[in-house]
Amino acid sequence: MGRTIYTTEVWHSGLNKHRIFRGSDKYVVERKANLQLKAWDEMWERKKATEMARYNAQQAKKDKEIKKSIAAEQTNEAQTIINDIQNILNFSLEKDHKITDWNKIKDNSKFIEPTPILELFEEPKESEYRYQPKLNFLDWLFPSRKDKKLKDAHDFFIEDHNKWKIKKEEVERQYNLDLSKWEKGREDFYNNQKRANDSLDVIRKGLNDNDPEAILKYIDLIFSRSQYPDFCPKEYEIDYFPDTKILLIEYLLPSIDDTPRLKEVIYIQSNDIFKEKYLSDTVFNKMYDDMLYKLTLRCIFEIFQSDLINAIDSVIFNGLVEGVDKSTGIETTNCLLSIHVNKNEFMAIKLENVEPKKCFIKFKGIGSSKLHDMTPIAPIMKISRDDARFISAYDVASSLDESVNIAAMDWQDFEHLIREIFEKEFQQNGGEVKITRASRDAGVDAIAFDPDPIRGGKIVVQAKRYVNTVGVAAVRDLYGTVINEGATKGILVTTSNYGSDAHEFARGKPITLLNGNHLLHLLEKHGYKAKIDLKEAKRILSDQEIN
Repeated sequence: MGRTIYTTEVWHSGLNKHRIFRGSDKYVVERKANLQLKAWDEMWERKKATEMARYNAQQAKKDKEIKKSIAAEQTNEAQTIINDIQNILNFSLEKDHKITDWNKIKDNSKFIEPTPILELFEEPKESEYRYQPKLNFLDWLFPSRKDKKLKDAHDFFIEDHNKWKIKKEEVERQYNLDLSKWEKGREDFYNNQKRANDSLDVIRKGLNDNDPEAILKYIDLIFSRSQYPDFCPKEYEIDYFPDTKILLIEYLLPSIDDTPRLKEVIYIQSNDIFKEKYLSDTVFNKMYDDMLYKLTLRCIFEIFQSDLINAIDSVIFNGLVEGVDKSTGIETTNCLLSIHVNKNEFMAIKLENVEPKKCFIKFKGIGSSKLHDMTPIAPIMKISRDDARFISAYDVASSLDESVNIAAMDWQDFEHLIREIFEKEFQQNGGEVKITRASRDAGVDAIAFDPDPIRGGKIVVQAKRYVNTVGVAAVRDLYGTVINEGATKGILVTTSNYGSDAHEFARGKPITLLNGNHLLHLLEKHGYKAKIDLKEAKRILSDQEIN
């Protein structure tokens, strides 16, 4: 009698192992196989752990290399910024700031927004295979079956065709909207481009005529083209005195807190941390003072070098710095240095070889010996806000009550009311508002001066005592006035409302539109009550014209 042999075959895909067990006892064979599988699993787990440890070690090494690289990049950036600060004057000396070819600085760029594309699905055709009924032998024997299949196929086509028509109409409607928006964007782009280029022609012509306003705009253009490090505010206010050919500039210099002082970044492997190293106070303070002197000389140099028509005989430069008064904790803007320089004397020196502070002292500049101490000084001359157009204001708001319809108010009283209410608004931040000569809704009605160096500046305010909707023409006029005045912003106030075209034109521009409701809210904010009744105002104004 023969023996019975049991066989069991086992595999392990991870280790790529294979083995066959044989024996006369079935349970013994199975036990051997199971023990082998268990041993392989344990071996596989150890192998995976070893490989994972090796991978983690390699990854940790890579991570450390990456972190070393990051530290090196940050160090390089810090050193680049320090070098930029140290070379802030030399960088400008290497440039030619004069504008000799006005066509080169004009914007001749093309509108690059891609034209919308009309993408339509192909129109379904009833002759297509999917709309053909699947007829068989029985359908030919029984016409009613055939007719039903034909009808079902036709209905299927009609349903698909209707869906296609609806989709086509949706796509075409969206395309027309997109195309209209694109055309409007292109039109606005080229209109704005033309307006900007035309303004350059106006400046150029004004320079030839020695127009003071053109000279100011030209200097503003020179400064706007000059490149400075990101931490420099590049904010300034300029004035020009044609009788003496003096240009006065009040320039906001970088604050000590905004000036970078990072020197190096080191990655410490043992602690897996980045450590930042900064310039010592002594080194940083010297660099900061040196930078302020260099920026002062740089601005003066750029003004004189760009003056091709010899409109400027001398420059008065006031360097302003924002900071917190340590004694009060209040943010202030102080003048740290002031200097009056003659053009011929200044352009005769070799600026690339001078020591900035000694050069500043040579021209009898005023400033503390340690600018970083933020000690304020009295400037040689301050910018005056006097304007021949400004007139004395009179009180209107105190006579208001809920019975007064400001939409029917005398137009001069209305302009003075706007001046008065905006004066109260701006006075909260130390600003002032001055009304101009009677304009009867033409030109500038008031000028606001907001001293805030970041969001403030010169603001044009126009008042429109209208009973009808204000159209886009009034907003265009305001925008033109903002540009001509060199203002930072324009505010249009009316007793009525604005049309959609007016809002569309104002979008994205430094223009604020205030309607009748806004005006009433502003009056109420400052403790005054009034009303706006456009129908009543139309009747009153019409009667006044008849009489």
